[in-house]
Amino acid sequence: MSGIIGKKVGMTSIFDDAGKNIPCTVIEAGPCVVTQIRSVETDGYAAVQLAYGEKKDKHTSAPLKGHFEKAGTTPKRRLVEFKTFEDQKSLGDTVTVDIFEIGDYVDVVGTSKGKGFQGVVKRHGFHGVGMQTHGQHNRLRAPGSLGASSWPSRVFKGMRMAGQTGNTRIKVQNLQVVKIFAEQNLLVVKGSIPGAKGSFVIVDK
Repeated sequence: MSGIIGKKVGMTSIFDDAGKNIPCTVIEAGPCVVTQIRSVETDGYAAVQLAYGEKKDKHTSAPLKGHFEKAGTTPKRRLVEFKTFEDQKSLGDTVTVDIFEIGDYVDVVGTSKGKGFQGVVKRHGFHGVGMQTHGQHNRLRAPGSLGASSWPSRVFKGMRMAGQTGNTRIKVQNLQVVKIFAEQNLLVVKGSIPGAKGSFVIVDK
């Protein structure tokens, strides 16, 4: 399916025809440049590589500079491959929000906000061991028992415990496109998407 690389601008809300307030997310989608065409004969699979976001020459390696020069474009910050594309693309072509229409349903992939090392209450929604009675003065946010002692004498994999929260790749599916501003390369989708403001996202059609 077709797709585009973009950047999360932020959230807003619009009113539909019935007067209902709908929360929406604004995405700066593209313009993206086709920097490589993968083929089954040369690469073993077919795909279209898109690039997005300007990058300084001094921060770009020599191999990447040559890669972008072949496509006739300046260095970019993000490179993403899409397995299929509705239209036939050539090296150096530009992909914009024109590939979407109002009413389309899209999938958005992003990196969630990192919240650092968190306990089980914040990370998994635990309620704690119990109230502060019978001498329990420091157990309100504790995880409780982790398993048996003599057997299996270990903690099973997948046990919900404290650890790093967020900063993971997340896909939100079936978000409806409600508005398109082609002049500003803006895409407005219904609902929320993962990531902080200014973070890169991938929009799959």
